[in-house]
Amino acid sequence: MKLGTIGTSWITESFIQAAGLSGKLTLTSVYSRTMEAAREFADKNHAPHAFDSLEEMAGSDEVEVVYIASPNSHHFEHAKIFIEHNKHVICEKPIFSNLKEWEEIYSLAEKHGVFVLEAIRNIHLPNFTILKDQLHRAGEIRSVLFSYLQYSSRYDAFLRGEEPNVFSPAFSGGALTDLGVYPIYAAVGLFGKPDSVFFSPVLLRNGIDGSGTLVLNYGSFVCTILFSKITHSYIPSEIHGEKGSIVLDKVTPIKTIELITHKTGEKETFGVQQKEEDMVYEIENLVKVIETNDQEEYQRLKELSRTVLHITETARKQNSIVFGTEK
Repeated sequence: MKLGTIGTSWITESFIQAAGLSGKLTLTSVYSRTMEAAREFADKNHAPHAFDSLEEMAGSDEVEVVYIASPNSHHFEHAKIFIEHNKHVICEKPIFSNLKEWEEIYSLAEKHGVFVLEAIRNIHLPNFTILKDQLHRAGEIRSVLFSYLQYSSRYDAFLRGEEPNVFSPAFSGGALTDLGVYPIYAAVGLFGKPDSVFFSPVLLRNGIDGSGTLVLNYGSFVCTILFSKITHSYIPSEIHGEKGSIVLDKVTPIKTIELITHKTGEKETFGVQQKEEDMVYEIENLVKVIETNDQEEYQRLKELSRTVLHITETARKQNSIVFGTEK
């Protein structure tokens, strides 16, 4: 399929590289706010077409699907433009700022007969599928601890008084929507929608969350999620069952999975060697949904996306974290 991209950051370059490796997408077009930047990025990534107009790129026959990696606050307006031109949309996580935007976009996509898919790599990994298949071996789940704490290279700029997009409420930033969505997606992908949500954030000077603890209550157990962009952690993630515990090196990418049986202390390792460019797996799965019109998988992914966004919006509202798009 012919691919267009919005955004010129490292995440867009990673997606383009993975798209090439997948053999499923061919980069034809790139967009940036200035033609100079668009042409430079196009030349660097061997794209024949550069645009500084979203309307022109959306109307081009050289684009069948667009990958959106603009600032979070722009995802809604950018997706809307391409859907109205009957283009499929793959949108980088977090897909939108809130459920109101989500509902409007998916309704519009249905009207135009196109797909809207969230790019979230960890649930498409082979090792996530293995984890899900082997989960029952831990016995009845009684607690879960998922962690994703990674000091941001942009935090130093924030400390100097600047306001990078990722730490800006105007751009729908914060640790919850940037890093928190990975362990939230893992939890929802494994256990479904929680009964209730409780969020305790560490708020920065502008009211955005720099880190936090999120508790997802599933009735018979709770899943505690730790995430941060202002500190770093070296502890693994764990799923605690009555028969054993499953230890993950990380929630994304999941490289190692180890089951430790309580009574014997026996350790068993699962997992496979995954491609270094692990975006390949999400691209293969998402493009397959589009090409085969797989409505069953599309509805599953839609529901996952909606549930995760419901959790993050609920958590924000509990702490009066308001994005610029909501004012």
